[in-house]
Amino acid sequence: MDRNSATGLFLISALLLVYLFFFSPKNPDEKPAGKTPPATTTAAKAPTTPAATTAMVPEVALDTTAGPARDVTLANENITVTFSTRGGRITAVRMNKYKTFFGKPLDLFDANSARMDTKFRTVDGKTIKFSDLNFQAVPSQTAAGSVLTLSAPVAGGSIVQTYSLPANSFEVKYDLRLLGLERTVAQEPLTFTFVDQVRQTEQDLKQNRNNTTINHYLATGDQGSLAVTSEKPEEYKAAGPVKWAAHKHDFFVAGFIADQQPFAGGAFNADVNLEDSTTIKTLSSTLTIPVAEVEQGRGQYRFFFGPNSFNLLKAVTPEFDRNVYLGWGLFRWVNRFIVLPVFHFLEQYISSYGLIIALLVLLIKLVTWPLTYKSYESQARMKVLKPEIDELKAKYGDDVTKVQQETQKLYSTFGVSPLGGCVPQLLTLPILFAMFQFFPNAIELRQQSFLWAKDLSSYDVFMKLPFYVKWYGDHVSMFTLMMTASTLLMTWQSNQTNTAMQGPMKTYSYLMPIIFLFVLNSFAAGLTWYYFVSNVITFAQQAITKTFVDDTKIRAQLDANKIKNKDKKPSGIQGRIAEAMKAAQEREAQAKRKS
Repeated sequence: MDRNSATGLFLISALLLVYLFFFSPKNPDEKPAGKTPPATTTAAKAPTTPAATTAMVPEVALDTTAGPARDVTLANENITVTFSTRGGRITAVRMNKYKTFFGKPLDLFDANSARMDTKFRTVDGKTIKFSDLNFQAVPSQTAAGSVLTLSAPVAGGSIVQTYSLPANSFEVKYDLRLLGLERTVAQEPLTFTFVDQVRQTEQDLKQNRNNTTINHYLATGDQGSLAVTSEKPEEYKAAGPVKWAAHKHDFFVAGFIADQQPFAGGAFNADVNLEDSTTIKTLSSTLTIPVAEVEQGRGQYRFFFGPNSFNLLKAVTPEFDRNVYLGWGLFRWVNRFIVLPVFHFLEQYISSYGLIIALLVLLIKLVTWPLTYKSYESQARMKVLKPEIDELKAKYGDDVTKVQQETQKLYSTFGVSPLGGCVPQLLTLPILFAMFQFFPNAIELRQQSFLWAKDLSSYDVFMKLPFYVKWYGDHVSMFTLMMTASTLLMTWQSNQTNTAMQGPMKTYSYLMPIIFLFVLNSFAAGLTWYYFVSNVITFAQQAITKTFVDDTKIRAQLDANKIKNKDKKPSGIQGRIAEAMKAAQEREAQAKRKS
């Protein structure tokens, strides 16, 4: 190589090095090589407004002394929580004792599905996001559990976040402090955001989606939530301070709780894309943190990441157990004070949840047996009166109104109420309706198998269909078939003795079990198993009760009532029914005369 060639190669190499150093594109995630410019340099570039003169805020940059962004984990036997030094925030939570329906580790959320961030404004209008900062992590271990302290210098002060994970807990204590930033931070709340793209973890995607929502509790004592079954975007802005907010994932919950002063406000959003099979629902919460709390060292909060267990949640904070939906009004009361205590008592001694449900039915049936006895006795009275009712039908033929009117007189004369068999049964309905809310929401039944059912909290698949049937599904639930068959048999048996059930009403009584066959085919197997066992025990109750009900004695009692009520006019409900029938008959007669 001659002298000219060597000189040219040297110049080309020098130019290439200069270009790479000064003009090459920078990775947006790469930390700047230099130190943060001094505050006086940045302040000289800021407008000479009173705010800028009072607090000279430098450009925010990643803290190079903390090293590259990395993940740090804290774990106990219940949960494993992953933190990122980039932002000093929680990026993933794994439930150590649970799996998805598909057998995979159950991550409540991870870095790909969720994102937390906090931001605040400075006095000169700049927005500082925690996610733009790299925090220095200092993990430690105490007698109470694991602790992680994350700190980052910013604007002449520092942000310090301390996370504590106690042993055997589902809670992460969170302490947030802004140190030395009193003259820098604008006197307005910090904003905490949590965006959560919820993924399917249960067998039934629709149920998984419908039971996913955001609940919140106001400092005034009001509790609210976004609509769970809505397939449209839902938004809600809290009218006042918020005590806690929770992303409810069907059987699990991620909550953020204010321990001292409540959050200044909150806004919540849920979005659904039915065509997206990866994300069943996107939840977004925005909570505002009073700046005075974090400046004065009172920014104490808690995260809760755990199962939706009523006994566990009620110990977290007031009304946090509302994340377990047990129905509304009377039905919630029945579940909370009757069903749950009995259920939890039984599970201490019995491992099979299918047997627990059967015993639960038996106990409820024993308690409500007096009502069942009253109902059966009323049906027996109606059965004894069947010959007289048949005579009325033969006498008045096709005159339905006259038949009904005379039948009501007959009931009044013999002291019989056609509603006597219905009212006792109606009193047991709150328990049955409460079960409709209990079984799909009871985490105790989640992934508990019984017979052919793999999960009593979801539908049982006895047979998979090669096609989809509208309103029915693509599977056959054997528990639902058993429930439907036993209900039809019970309806037939009831219609044989209940003479008040006439004409089309008999046909309609068979229609409801058929509707239930379609409606409950994709419902929790625990419910349909409960319903089937309930029908079986009812058959047994009726057989036993029958031995105590003597038709001859009932006939003698009715004849005695006939003598006593000979001149007595109908009163109460029967009287009103008789008057309504008489009025209808008069209107019908007037219509005939006019025509």
